[in-house]
Amino acid sequence: MTVADLVIDGFGRIQEVVHEAVDGLTEDQLAERLDEDANSIAWLVWHLTRVQDDHIADLAGTPQVWTEQGWHERFGLPFRPSATGYGHRSKDVAAVRAEAKLLTGYHDAVHDSTVAWLGSLREDRLDDVVDEAWDPPVTLGVRLVSILSDDLQHAGQAAFIRGVLERR
Repeated sequence: MTVADLVIDGFGRIQEVVHEAVDGLTEDQLAERLDEDANSIAWLVWHLTRVQDDHIADLAGTPQVWTEQGWHERFGLPFRPSATGYGHRSKDVAAVRAEAKLLTGYHDAVHDSTVAWLGSLREDRLDDVVDEAWDPPVTLGVRLVSILSDDLQHAGQAAFIRGVLERR
């Protein structure tokens, strides 16, 4: 197994959890919040996918799937195309409404783009500095682990919310 294979497997696990959390739910269920300020499944999946799309596109030096493939228009959200969900408030979370197929379609497109780029990842690039705004500077390897960690946490949150909704 190569480093690229390992990271691809990690992103595949995110994709599996996203589908398990979303598939078969209605738009209303996806938008439901456990309290007035909680995140919804729809927002969590949109956000984790936007972050992956934004960060991987930056690392790969490619356009984001969100804008390049027209997902921004399909979602029709009241945010700038560059929005990823960082800094969103309760009203912003409430604005994210989408059908399951739209959420998983966008996620799958980002996953495919991620896997395509990771397939060419060389192990000797993992120590390349990709962000000097931090101390210590962030390397490619650290950024990939950060994306995986953030996405897995949000996917798990979405799965938890689905479990709560199914038990109500």
